[in-house]
Amino acid sequence: MCGITGWVNTEDNLISKENIIIKMTDTLKERGPDDYNYYISENCLFGHRRLTIVDPVGGAQPMIRQIGNNKFVMVYNGELYNTEDVRKKLLLKGHKFESYSDTEVLLLSYIEWGVECLNHINGIFAFGVWNEYDKTLFLARDHLGVKPLFYSIKNNNLLFASQIKALLANPLVQPIVDEQGVMEIIGLGPARTLGNGVFKDIKELPPAYYLIYKDGNIYIKEYWQLQAIPHEENFEQTKETTKNLFVDTVERQLVSDVPLCTFLSGGLDSSAISIITSNYYKKHNRGILNTYSIDYEDNDKYFQANLFQPTSDQFFAEKMADYMGSTHHTVTLNNLKLAEALKNAVKANDLPGMADVDSSLLLFCKEIRNDFTVALSGECADEIFGGYPWFTRPEDLNANTFPWSKSTKERSEIINKEFSHLNLQDYVQQKYYETTNKVPKLKGESKEEAKMREMFYLNIKWFMMTLLNRKDRMSMANSLEVRVPFADYRLVQYAFNIPNNIKFYNGREKGLLREALREILPDEIIDRKKSPYPKTHHVYYTQFVQNWMRDIMKNKNAPIYQLIDKQKVTEIIESGGKSFKKPWYGQLMTGPQLIAYFIQINTWMEAFNVRIQ
Repeated sequence: MCGITGWVNTEDNLISKENIIIKMTDTLKERGPDDYNYYISENCLFGHRRLTIVDPVGGAQPMIRQIGNNKFVMVYNGELYNTEDVRKKLLLKGHKFESYSDTEVLLLSYIEWGVECLNHINGIFAFGVWNEYDKTLFLARDHLGVKPLFYSIKNNNLLFASQIKALLANPLVQPIVDEQGVMEIIGLGPARTLGNGVFKDIKELPPAYYLIYKDGNIYIKEYWQLQAIPHEENFEQTKETTKNLFVDTVERQLVSDVPLCTFLSGGLDSSAISIITSNYYKKHNRGILNTYSIDYEDNDKYFQANLFQPTSDQFFAEKMADYMGSTHHTVTLNNLKLAEALKNAVKANDLPGMADVDSSLLLFCKEIRNDFTVALSGECADEIFGGYPWFTRPEDLNANTFPWSKSTKERSEIINKEFSHLNLQDYVQQKYYETTNKVPKLKGESKEEAKMREMFYLNIKWFMMTLLNRKDRMSMANSLEVRVPFADYRLVQYAFNIPNNIKFYNGREKGLLREALREILPDEIIDRKKSPYPKTHHVYYTQFVQNWMRDIMKNKNAPIYQLIDKQKVTEIIESGGKSFKKPWYGQLMTGPQLIAYFIQINTWMEAFNVRIQ
């Protein structure tokens, strides 16, 4: 994985701006600690920071290929999982290769097929190609948005980068947040509308979109969409297809020239990825797999079971590691360090995030990076196979709003009175209906099937994106590449059309996936009730964030005062978050996590010098 930056202007000479592209690229050094380089020309500046995974010599960037009088230059962040398949096609077309890197395969794919290259590749990617001959910039992002790509258009300039911080390093882009940005942070946060960069002049290229910039004109198009297709297979056939497709997906993602490990919580998803990886390692004599789980000091003492988190993970993680014979490591986090890491998590994310859900992942990845460069993780299974409680609760299915964000009314009460004219509820509702209006429907399907299809679409386009953004920023801040097999677009498309009675086999969340994996996992893992990403339950953590937020509130110049109502937030602080009756977001942001979110908002505004307009 890498960090990429670019600046294109076909009207003015950019050569004298080399120092700025260097500054922009330097903000991404954690994404690529191994190497860096630049392409400098009159109308195009590219910067690249590299985390070396495959072909240390042949994969250097920016990569340049001269074809006749034309010159193509590419910067790329990601991994292709069908590299060899595409290479064979290109060889038949007469192309010659100078390396075995997926970078060269991607660039030659674009040279051969242009925009249509996106129909040939499978992977996680964000890349830009500059055509020096006709002065055209092409940008593209992977199908599900695993890899980020932000951009800004100012006058005749188009800037792009892997992260917001790189764009803000350019003097053309100012850290201004307008009223729409405020509604994103307070109304939807930590989620974001697809394509919205929160800052006034920053946008994000949505998943499965490409962008063409030429002569000051911009053209953006979606190249892949989920499709509603009749599902013709019976349960047994569906189970077999699901297993085979998933195993193929995992095995394709094991290509690496550097050490690779897996996250292992002891839940269904991470256990499945880990055992497939372990079996592949044994078959190909790649040694013993290393697995990692996360825990918190004294969590066995303070853990409290609830509907969302019925069991603690550690027992099952160790049991699964014993079952497959992996070398298992438990990273136990200190609660005070967890709170202190809220700051670095914001700086890594460029925006307020999921509080200690972020900071814990940041610290977890830091420990793993001591020994490994690549990891596989189980995100996205719940969104595509139905793992969350809201898939099976009638009140959520019929709520006509985002089921993970039902606190809009309560959020409206904590916003600064200067923004009382903003209707957060209408804004959130508008985003909900904009999304559901795009859901592909199948002619003749029942009302129940159509409603469930909406729920899956919402999860893929919204909740999954929040988790993927979190995973990318927290891992890459530690120079750790994390791959997510469940985000393979082939698997997502297939699962999208599986009928409810098959997908929720035996009336269980992820019922089909459980049965598809029963041959390779022990029953106690298969039958274990879903438990989400673990969080701390320690009273010290609550006390620490309370005191931290009290100190912030004592500062009359604290930037967060521009956004919040002092009295309401003080009530939340003093009650340990209990006065805010509903979860702020999803399943985990309650109580002290909400206080931590306010800390992150204040930290973000300070660190990025945010100005509210």
